[in-house]
Amino acid sequence: MSSPSRYLLLYLRTGGGHLAPARSVAKYLTEKHGDSIAPVLIDGLAEAQPIVRFIIEDGYRIVQAKAKWYYEFLYATNKFPPIGFMNVIVANASVKPYIRKMIAHHRPSSIVVFHFFLIMPVYQVLKELGLDIPVTTVVTDPFTAHPLWFQRPAQQYVVFSERLRKHLLRRGIPERQIALFPFIIDEKFAAPLTGPTLAEARTRFGIDPSKKTVLIIGGGDGIPHGKRILRHLLNDGVPANIAIVCGKNKELHRDALELQKEYPQLLVYGFVDFVYELLNIADIVITKCGASTIMEVLMMKKVPVIIDYLWEQELGNMEFVRDNRMGIFERSITKLPAIVRRLCNDDAYYASFVRNIDAQHLRNGTGEVAEFLRGLEKKSLTI
Repeated sequence: MSSPSRYLLLYLRTGGGHLAPARSVAKYLTEKHGDSIAPVLIDGLAEAQPIVRFIIEDGYRIVQAKAKWYYEFLYATNKFPPIGFMNVIVANASVKPYIRKMIAHHRPSSIVVFHFFLIMPVYQVLKELGLDIPVTTVVTDPFTAHPLWFQRPAQQYVVFSERLRKHLLRRGIPERQIALFPFIIDEKFAAPLTGPTLAEARTRFGIDPSKKTVLIIGGGDGIPHGKRILRHLLNDGVPANIAIVCGKNKELHRDALELQKEYPQLLVYGFVDFVYELLNIADIVITKCGASTIMEVLMMKKVPVIIDYLWEQELGNMEFVRDNRMGIFERSITKLPAIVRRLCNDDAYYASFVRNIDAQHLRNGTGEVAEFLRGLEKKSLTI
């Protein structure tokens, strides 16, 4: 019996939007084709110097949370080819030795890239080792993607929106190199809890089933201006259960616990591994506009209220929700209580957003992308 084909799935921990889809594809391949395919998740910075990891991983997170304007400035300046290419070269020096070691060790049948900083080292290593292995770049930004994703036009792309597919065509990338699929999310978010299991979850979290539930959630560092959001909603007395996930933001967690003393009905969580359960019990989700979070919310058919987004990276995510009337975009925190109150009190208004979500016929693309990758390997074996 031949050994399983190795698929290398390469990512960086610059936010959860790169690791999450890589994990989902790896899980699908293992469960459906584990006898013939062995997916291997590879963190490109696994053996990088600590200072490099801090700059690329923690620096990304800190700048987003503490100095959004500066992150957006860096994003914009890296669209200027000389600056963007220089940063790719700098990142390449840190990740290439480990990528080379992993490719030489595993001799994979397929390589899948989930971060644009990994495109250059992968192709350089393959050339140096004289290997002909199919490489697929999964563009994890579904609507507005940074130009660094397209630094090497002659490669296979997986994209998640018609809007981005057309953008690639305008850049001169041949249609045969672009594969369009639904967004990749964890399979469980495509199967919401219903009936008794949902009722049990509400009971477990202490949710009053007679009221709608508002979940406030951002990324790993919580949501920007979380204390102000809570204060406005609680002071206004909106007719809803309110829960907040603070993530690793210890200051927000302390502030929320202080507010809980005044408002015992407030549910406060730190960094959690049960987001799926929380989304199930929620009706309204106040959030920012990360792609994975937004898609999970929509797949669960909850109504998102977006309070912020990163220009230009998350602009398309916000526009997708707002322009299709699947949720509400409102930067003014002082207006949130009125928005939430109407969503709670006006059933027809709330239902209109749910209908618009239904009309998009959203589905999880994990299986389709994974099967596409299998097809590429089979095709390369027959050539």
